[in-house]
Amino acid sequence: MTKKLDENQLALKEKFIRERGYWAEFWDYLLELNSDFFKAYLEFSSVPWRHGVLEPKVKELIYIAIDVATTHLYEPGTKVHMQNAIKYGATKEEIMEVFELTSVLGIHSCTVGVPILVDELREKGVEISEELTEKQKKLKEQFINERGYWSELWDQLLVLNDRYFEAYLNLSAVPWKKGTIDPKIKEFIYIAINASTTHLYEPGIRIHIKNALNLGATKDEIMEVFQLISVLGIHTCTEGVPLLVEELKKRGQG
Repeated sequence: MTKKLDENQLALKEKFIRERGYWAEFWDYLLELNSDFFKAYLEFSSVPWRHGVLEPKVKELIYIAIDVATTHLYEPGTKVHMQNAIKYGATKEEIMEVFELTSVLGIHSCTVGVPILVDELREKGVEISEELTEKQKKLKEQFINERGYWSELWDQLLVLNDRYFEAYLNLSAVPWKKGTIDPKIKEFIYIAINASTTHLYEPGIRIHIKNALNLGATKDEIMEVFQLISVLGIHTCTEGVPLLVEELKKRGQG
């Protein structure tokens, strides 16, 4: 492989470029090996591009976020969608901001782990105070002012280690204090990385949907975020198919 594309395959390639706005070499093998599956994927992935309400640049920023997230770290997709985003007018500041927003995903180790720790401590008879100190109250106010919301997920972390909470607040607030992306789009990015199949973090999905709605997001916009990120499953093919082709070549079947 690769063999010359037949007329039907060339038509599908042209349609992909027309509707998705780009082509990457990892599609070639999939198109050659199973054009029926490629056609079905094209129809599936093109729905938000044909009928969607988000501008193309925002779509590409969302793709970057789910590919670069620590739960996926898919370099080929990150590179392709970064190129696409720049083509649609994204600036280096906007793409850096996507990285900054996405990088806080690691805090979920605490938002999942701390409540379990508190439960286990209570089982051992160790009570955790729910009263906030003056410093902790000020940090809570600062979080609300800089991040625009509060969730009970933060309460126990704040009580257990306010120095760490303050450091996280200062880290996560950078793109909110100095960023260039619209707050509603920031929340779309948070929804995307929480709802991605590599994470599926229900508390975060719920919090950031609520935040997005409060910032004026519509149901169509949020549904489109889900549609965009649901294509992540195709990376099974974009990773697996080239390996299959390589093995076929070794056996003289390419």
